[in-house]
Amino acid sequence: MKIEIKVPSPGESINEVQLAAWLVEEGQQVEKDQDIVEIDSDKATLSVAAEADGKITLQAKEGDTLEIGSVIAVIDTTATGSKPTKPQHTEKKKVSLSEDKAESKEKTTPESGPPVIKEEKSDIKPTLSPLARKIMEKTGASEKDLIDFFNSYRIGKEDVTFFLNNRKTKSDSPSAAITNSSWQDSRKTKHQKMSMLRKKLAQRLVSVKNETAMLTTFNEVNMTSIMEIRKKFKENFKEKFGVGLGFMSFFTKAVTEAIRLFPGINAQFSNDEIIQYNYVDISIAVSAPKGLVVPVIRNAEIMSLAEIEKAIKTLAVKARENKITLEDMQGGTFTITNGGVFGSMMSTPIINPPQSAILGMHNIVERPVAINGKVEIHPMMYIALSYDHRVIDGRESVSFLVKVKEMLEQPERMLFGAKDPAQALLGL
Repeated sequence: MKIEIKVPSPGESINEVQLAAWLVEEGQQVEKDQDIVEIDSDKATLSVAAEADGKITLQAKEGDTLEIGSVIAVIDTTATGSKPTKPQHTEKKKVSLSEDKAESKEKTTPESGPPVIKEEKSDIKPTLSPLARKIMEKTGASEKDLIDFFNSYRIGKEDVTFFLNNRKTKSDSPSAAITNSSWQDSRKTKHQKMSMLRKKLAQRLVSVKNETAMLTTFNEVNMTSIMEIRKKFKENFKEKFGVGLGFMSFFTKAVTEAIRLFPGINAQFSNDEIIQYNYVDISIAVSAPKGLVVPVIRNAEIMSLAEIEKAIKTLAVKARENKITLEDMQGGTFTITNGGVFGSMMSTPIINPPQSAILGMHNIVERPVAINGKVEIHPMMYIALSYDHRVIDGRESVSFLVKVKEMLEQPERMLFGAKDPAQALLGL
């Protein structure tokens, strides 16, 4: 019996995916529920499992763009496939810790030749695929367990052969690329197929420019107060909540409080209707290995600074490790992007559809500013709000950005619903 393996649907509105990597080889014997391939959609990396035991025949190549429902492999349940050609570490004999130490001590004696260096501790962080991380999470294994496990094996001939055949040459390293520059009398070109994520991102950005009336307004923020708060309380904050106190939580809180006063910012245009939300789901733009992703912090309007920081940290780690899911990126009513981490002084961020506004943060630079008639040096940041003029008027957008500026320069206002503390005390 032959069973076809088809491309599953990663989510609504996704019509095609890209085959990222085969986890098995042509003609290999696979088992039911074994992950056999990883596919990239425009939002996340997903794995597809075998539906039965048998010999697998691959019908698509890595990098191919595939439609949902198309056949990528066939499993013949009546045939027996070959074993994988890569060395199987799990079949090797485990060496106990005492034996390993004794052997290491033996090999360092003058009579036995050159010393063999074995590090008991390693700071090396393994590079794991999304599938590998998924398996480790299910089994409760950690990266340290993985390193310790493989450190307990003797390296054999097949391992060395595999290493020699697959190692990266020195010219592949970034430092070598600078030293052995490709500018030396070369007229070569390199063609690289766009990933699904990059392709979809390009389409969305072009559509935003063509389909929205996008406009950007700017302002600047004196970051002195926030920096003083961070300097004074960051140690206590981290000790109590287990997470660092960054700038993003202040900006997120300021945005949610400003939206409370200008709810029209938290809306979107849809089929001649304006949909306005009574909650604030903040999308945070994060740079991931495969491109920009925008995971969402749900109900940010009711979260504390500590809760926001924890949510941001969790999403950032998942993005860097390619563990972001479709659910993590669905929704979102307003986006914050921080180009300042890369040194950007000013930019016009592009709206994240179907949202109507995005706030851009930039780098903090000490500049001379006029304070009470005197010139002083203060840490300043330019901020930019890009918005859809079909939904948001100029007055509303400028007023919103001014309110964000006021709360960042006077953080105590975040505690009183964007009001001045004296006004809140007087009930005005």
